Amino acid sequence: MAKRKLKNRKIRYVAIGAALATGGVIVTLLPSANAADAKSTDEIMTMCQRTKVLNGKNQSLDDFGAGFGDGFRSDNCEFVETNFETFDAPTEKSSIDFPNCEPNATTPSKVSISWTASAAQGQGKYTSTQQGAAGGLFGALSGSWLKHKGTLDMTTKTATAGDTEERQVPVGKVLHMEFTPKIQRMTGEWRVRIDADPGAFARQARPEQNFTAPDVVEGPAVLPGAAGSPGLMDGTSKAVLEDC
Repeated sequence: MAKRKLKNRKIRYVAIGAALATGGVIVTLLPSANAADAKSTDEIMTMCQRTKVLNGKNQSLDDFGAGFGDGFRSDNCEFVETNFETFDAPTEKSSIDFPNCEPNATTPSKVSISWTASAAQGQGKYTSTQQGAAGGLFGALSGSWLKHKGTLDMTTKTATAGDTEERQVPVGKVLHMEFTPKIQRMTGEWRVRIDADPGAFARQARPEQNFTAPDVVEGPAVLPGAAGSPGLMDGTSKAVLEDC
């Protein structure tokens, strides 16, 4: 009788082990939730651009030029700033040369020197391809820049600075102008959310999904323009004299 009980117990253990093994195979074949929901940075940025609410502002399909049958990709996207810094960009030559190198020159020459400098705006890690009809992700960032002393119009392609100055060039010297732009850099991340779906007939329920993409956006600081005119790029200009 004891042997029969032991035998039955062994059979029961074998059956349980087989069930666990089968279950393990089934679980392994199913993709995990994280793997199924994984998105590349480009996919996340596209979801952000084609969101219903971008940085607190409701979007329409026209805002990102959606075509027929191509609608919203997410319910909300916002940029969360983690750091902001201002620094000088490399100095660049901003005018032609004005020499006073004639062999018989004895007095400084007076010149009217015009100079100009420009820098591209909206240089982001991932946002460069996300411009839309209404400024896209760059336009959405404009409000974030307003929190700081300098401003940056993220919807324009370039910012410029320039002037015309009266200068004197000493004998034996060559004059040119240089400009050092003031650059702003904002570090943060885009946070994209797809709301939960309770499901319905022939549609499975879906939990809330959240995605993040880090970004570093920089561009020249822009001074406010007068009477509605475009603002000028902030920075420092100086005259440089070199020997002939």
